[in-house]
Amino acid sequence: MKGWRGFVGAMAIVAGLGSATPAHAGYLEDAGWGALTVFTNVIYMPAKLVYATLGGITGGLAFALTGGDTQTAETVWVTTMGGTYVVTPNMLRGEDAIAFSGGAQTTTTTAENGDSPPPLEESQLGGSRYP
Repeated sequence: MKGWRGFVGAMAIVAGLGSATPAHAGYLEDAGWGALTVFTNVIYMPAKLVYATLGGITGGLAFALTGGDTQTAETVWVTTMGGTYVVTPNMLRGEDAIAFSGGAQTTTTTAENGDSPPPLEESQLGGSRYP
């Protein structure tokens, strides 16, 4: 049975490598962007993981301390755990955006007439934070 799985895995690798096509960009340019991306991720990824982990813990504490208010905890979780975890060469070139923290969940659909949706009211966000 183990031999069969190994054979299927080997065939999948061979099929993947056989269908790969070489890139048409310059080798040195690709190598430079790739090296810069690796060095960037060596610093960026651990920082992002620590930030997301602390945000997960903080969101859990917020959930517990607010008596189970999921909206408060979710706001912390979305902000800290969302965003970009791995920087790509396109991000370093400025072609794609890098988001260290995630944005709050908002409605991104448009109305039937093409207008943007109305802004959220304070009552939709869980009420006032101050008496």
